[in-house]
Order: sequence, then structure tokens, then C-alpha cells
Amino acid sequence: MERNKPIVVEQSYNVSAEKVWKAISSKEWLDKLWFGIKEFRLEKGFEFEFYESPEKKWHHICKIKEIIPNKKLSYSWRYEGYKGNTLVSYELFTEENKTSLRLTHEGLETFPEDVPELRRKNFVEGWNQIICKNLKEYIESEN
Repeated sequence: MERNKPIVVEQSYNVSAEKVWKAISSKEWLDKLWFGIKEFRLEKGFEFEFYESPEKKWHHICKIKEIIPNKKLSYSWRYEGYKGNTLVSYELFTEENKTSLRLTHEGLETFPEDVPELRRKNFVEGWNQIICKNLKEYIESEN
């Protein structure tokens, strides 16, 4: 069943793994991406929260699960007031002068099926926008 399959988005960037890592693990990037992130620390067990829009409808609560510098960052992802808990992982791979990022978002089947905003297709669209467009523009435009 499609609903049970993890989302996997892959993208290559013309920068070092260190530069991609700095972007995905920084409050600066998260501030550009999400609204209302109060605090972010790159440490295992740290819980952070944010909203994806100024209307503050979707309160995300995330907890860092794994950190391997310049290689992997994973955190849980859930919504206040809704059942379900998922896992988002960023993995970095170096290829000559490029870095590939593989984002995996698993556990979407734990979210309520009857909430249209929590459907898999919305996450697919969102992650493709974030990883393949927004992040690419952000890190490749930085000097």
C-alpha cells in the first residue's frame, strides 16, 4: 500500500558535504524554511518546534534522534493534537565535487487517514519543493 511506503527524495548539490550539513543543521536555514522556530540546537534528544505558515495552524514537534556530522541527521516529526509520529532522515553522500542528499520520511501511515493535509501526496510535494528547489537555491547561491 502506497500510504505505508516511506517518501524518499534525492538531490545533488554542487557544494561540499560540509556546506549541505551546515544548511540542514542550522537554525538559520530552519528560520528561512519554517515560521516561528524558537530554538534549535544540534544535539541528540533536543526537541524543537515550528509552524510552516504564519497562520500557525500546524504545530510541528520534532526531537533529534541521530547525528553523524556531515553524514546523517534524523529527527522525529509529529503534530500537536494529532496521533502519529514519523521519522525524517537526511543522509549525505560525497561524489567528487558534489554532495548528494537523500531525505527519507517514514511512518506517515501513523497519521490519521481522514485529515487531508496529512496525506502522503502533500508530503511528497512539500519535500520535493524543499529539497530540490529551496535548499538547492539556498546553498548554491551562498558564497
